[in-house]
Amino acid sequence: MWCDNCLLVLPLRAGAIAWNVVIAAYSIAGGLFLLMDGQYIFFFYPEWFIYGGIGMGVAAVALINCISLSNRSYIWSRVCGFLWPFIIVISSVRAIFMIVELNRGKDKIIWECQNGGQLWGESEAAGYATSASFPDSICAPGFSSLNMAFIISLIVDIGFQMYAFFLNWRFTKRLEHYRQMKGPFNGGYYG
Repeated sequence: MWCDNCLLVLPLRAGAIAWNVVIAAYSIAGGLFLLMDGQYIFFFYPEWFIYGGIGMGVAAVALINCISLSNRSYIWSRVCGFLWPFIIVISSVRAIFMIVELNRGKDKIIWECQNGGQLWGESEAAGYATSASFPDSICAPGFSSLNMAFIISLIVDIGFQMYAFFLNWRFTKRLEHYRQMKGPFNGGYYG
Protein backbone atom coordinates (compact mmCIF):
# COMPACT_ATOMS: atom_id res chain seq x y z
CA MET A 1 0.00 0.00 0.00
CA TRP A 2 1.20 3.44 -0.89
CA CYS A 3 1.59 5.80 2.07
CA ASP A 4 0.78 9.49 1.79
CA ASN A 5 2.84 10.77 4.69
CA CYS A 6 4.99 7.95 5.98
CA LEU A 7 7.12 9.86 8.51
CA LEU A 8 4.45 12.01 10.15
CA VAL A 9 1.34 11.05 12.06
CA LEU A 10 -0.61 13.92 10.50
CA PRO A 11 -2.58 13.57 7.26
CA LEU A 12 -0.84 14.46 4.00
CA ARG A 13 -1.69 18.14 3.71
CA ALA A 14 -1.30 19.05 7.39
CA GLY A 15 1.86 16.98 7.68
CA ALA A 16 3.38 18.60 4.60
CA ILE A 17 2.59 22.05 5.97
CA ALA A 18 4.19 21.17 9.32
CA TRP A 19 7.24 19.70 7.55
CA ASN A 20 7.70 22.84 5.45
CA VAL A 21 7.33 25.10 8.50
CA VAL A 22 10.17 23.20 10.17
CA ILE A 23 12.33 23.55 7.04
CA ALA A 24 11.55 27.27 6.81
CA ALA A 25 12.34 27.84 10.50
CA TYR A 26 15.76 26.19 10.52
CA SER A 27 16.65 27.60 7.09
CA ILE A 28 15.91 31.15 8.24
CA ALA A 29 17.90 30.59 11.45
CA GLY A 30 20.85 29.10 9.56
CA GLY A 31 20.71 31.74 6.83
CA LEU A 32 20.72 34.57 9.37
CA PHE A 33 23.62 32.97 11.25
CA LEU A 34 25.64 32.74 8.04
CA LEU A 35 24.76 36.28 6.97
CA MET A 36 25.68 37.77 10.36
CA ASP A 37 28.58 35.60 11.58
CA GLY A 38 29.66 33.73 8.47
CA GLN A 39 32.89 35.70 8.07
CA TYR A 40 34.25 33.94 11.17
CA ILE A 41 33.83 30.51 9.58
CA PHE A 42 34.34 31.14 5.85
CA PHE A 43 37.20 33.31 4.69
CA PHE A 44 36.53 34.39 1.10
CA TYR A 45 34.33 37.47 0.76
CA PRO A 46 31.04 36.57 -0.87
CA GLU A 47 31.11 32.97 0.35
CA TRP A 48 29.05 33.33 3.53
CA PHE A 49 26.54 35.61 1.76
CA ILE A 50 26.03 32.99 -0.95
CA TYR A 51 25.53 30.20 1.61
CA GLY A 52 23.16 32.33 3.70
CA GLY A 53 21.26 33.42 0.59
CA ILE A 54 20.75 29.81 -0.46
CA GLY A 55 19.39 29.09 3.02
CA MET A 56 16.95 31.99 2.66
CA GLY A 57 15.96 30.66 -0.79
CA VAL A 58 15.18 27.26 0.73
CA ALA A 59 13.06 28.99 3.38
CA ALA A 60 11.22 30.96 0.69
CA VAL A 61 10.34 27.83 -1.30
CA ALA A 62 9.23 26.07 1.89
CA LEU A 63 6.97 29.01 2.79
CA ILE A 64 5.52 29.14 -0.74
CA ASN A 65 4.88 25.41 -0.43
CA CYS A 66 3.09 25.99 2.91
CA ILE A 67 0.86 28.62 1.33
CA SER A 68 0.11 26.46 -1.71
CA LEU A 69 -0.78 23.50 0.51
CA SER A 70 -2.96 25.56 2.82
CA ASN A 71 -4.88 26.98 -0.17
CA ARG A 72 -4.98 23.64 -2.00
CA SER A 73 -3.51 25.47 -4.98
CA TYR A 74 -2.69 23.15 -7.86
CA ILE A 75 -0.70 25.79 -9.76
CA TRP A 76 1.54 26.77 -6.86
CA SER A 77 2.02 23.14 -5.87
CA ARG A 78 3.26 22.52 -9.41
CA VAL A 79 5.57 25.56 -9.11
CA CYS A 80 7.02 24.14 -5.90
CA GLY A 81 7.32 20.74 -7.56
CA PHE A 82 9.36 22.44 -10.27
CA LEU A 83 11.53 24.40 -7.79
CA TRP A 84 12.30 21.67 -5.22
CA PRO A 85 14.65 19.62 -7.46
CA PHE A 86 16.70 22.72 -8.28
CA ILE A 87 16.83 23.73 -4.62
CA ILE A 88 17.88 20.20 -3.61
CA VAL A 89 20.72 20.16 -6.17
CA ILE A 90 21.88 23.66 -5.21
CA SER A 91 21.76 22.73 -1.50
CA SER A 92 23.76 19.57 -2.19
CA VAL A 93 26.45 21.54 -4.01
CA ARG A 94 26.41 24.13 -1.22
CA ALA A 95 26.85 21.36 1.36
CA ILE A 96 29.90 20.00 -0.45
CA PHE A 97 31.50 23.44 -0.72
CA MET A 98 30.73 24.27 2.92
CA ILE A 99 32.29 21.04 4.18
CA VAL A 100 35.40 21.51 2.03
CA GLU A 101 35.81 25.16 3.03
CA LEU A 102 35.30 24.37 6.73
CA ASN A 103 38.08 21.79 6.58
CA ARG A 104 40.28 24.18 4.61
CA GLY A 105 39.80 26.98 7.17
CA LYS A 106 40.20 24.74 10.21
CA ASP A 107 43.40 26.41 11.44
CA LYS A 108 41.94 29.89 11.05
CA ILE A 109 38.81 28.97 13.01
CA ILE A 110 40.90 27.44 15.79
CA TRP A 111 43.05 30.61 15.86
CA GLU A 112 39.93 32.78 16.15
CA CYS A 113 38.66 30.70 19.05
CA GLN A 114 42.02 30.81 20.84
CA ASN A 115 42.23 34.60 20.46
CA GLY A 116 38.96 35.53 22.10
CA GLY A 117 36.71 35.46 19.05
CA GLN A 118 38.81 37.94 17.12
CA LEU A 119 38.42 37.90 13.35
CA TRP A 120 41.26 36.30 11.36
CA GLY A 121 43.91 38.93 10.58
CA GLU A 122 43.72 38.73 6.79
CA SER A 123 39.92 38.88 6.91
CA GLU A 124 40.05 41.96 9.12
CA ALA A 125 42.58 43.62 6.80
CA ALA A 126 40.27 42.90 3.86
CA GLY A 127 37.46 44.79 5.60
CA TYR A 128 35.26 41.89 6.70
CA ALA A 129 35.31 43.08 10.32
CA THR A 130 32.13 43.69 12.25
CA SER A 131 31.56 45.15 15.69
CA ALA A 132 30.63 41.74 17.07
CA SER A 133 33.03 38.96 18.02
CA PHE A 134 32.91 35.27 17.25
CA PRO A 135 30.28 33.64 19.50
CA ASP A 136 31.85 31.77 22.43
CA SER A 137 29.20 29.07 22.25
CA ILE A 138 30.63 27.95 18.92
CA CYS A 139 34.21 27.87 20.18
CA ALA A 140 33.42 25.99 23.39
CA PRO A 141 32.89 22.48 21.93
CA GLY A 142 35.92 22.71 19.62
CA PHE A 143 36.40 22.51 15.86
CA SER A 144 35.76 18.78 15.49
CA SER A 145 32.34 19.15 17.13
CA LEU A 146 31.56 22.20 15.00
CA ASN A 147 32.61 20.38 11.84
CA MET A 148 30.57 17.28 12.72
CA ALA A 149 27.51 19.41 13.58
CA PHE A 150 27.76 21.18 10.21
CA ILE A 151 28.11 17.91 8.29
CA ILE A 152 25.18 16.24 10.07
CA SER A 153 22.94 19.30 9.77
CA LEU A 154 23.68 19.69 6.05
CA ILE A 155 22.88 16.03 5.38
CA VAL A 156 19.68 16.23 7.46
CA ASP A 157 18.73 19.42 5.60
CA ILE A 158 19.01 17.69 2.22
CA GLY A 159 16.99 14.73 3.53
CA PHE A 160 14.27 17.06 4.84
CA GLN A 161 14.12 18.85 1.49
CA MET A 162 13.82 15.57 -0.40
CA TYR A 163 10.94 14.49 1.82
CA ALA A 164 9.23 17.88 1.38
CA PHE A 165 9.53 17.39 -2.38
CA PHE A 166 7.96 13.93 -2.03
CA LEU A 167 5.08 15.32 0.05
CA ASN A 168 4.50 18.10 -2.46
CA TRP A 169 4.56 15.62 -5.34
CA ARG A 170 2.13 13.34 -3.52
CA PHE A 171 -0.24 16.22 -2.79
CA THR A 172 -0.11 17.36 -6.43
CA LYS A 173 -0.92 13.84 -7.64
CA ARG A 174 -3.86 13.69 -5.23
CA LEU A 175 -5.19 16.99 -6.60
CA GLU A 176 -4.82 15.67 -10.16
CA HIS A 177 -6.66 12.50 -9.21
CA TYR A 178 -9.62 14.38 -7.74
CA ARG A 179 -9.68 16.86 -10.61
CA GLN A 180 -10.01 14.03 -13.14
CA MET A 181 -12.92 12.43 -11.32
CA LYS A 182 -15.96 13.58 -13.23
CA GLY A 183 -19.37 12.32 -12.37
CA PRO A 184 -21.95 11.10 -12.30
CA PHE A 185 -20.51 7.61 -12.62
CA ASN A 186 -22.42 4.70 -14.15
CA GLY A 187 -24.93 7.07 -15.74
CA GLY A 188 -25.99 8.46 -12.36
CA TYR A 189 -27.01 5.07 -10.95
CA TYR A 190 -25.61 4.56 -7.42
CA GLY A 191 -27.63 1.56 -6.35
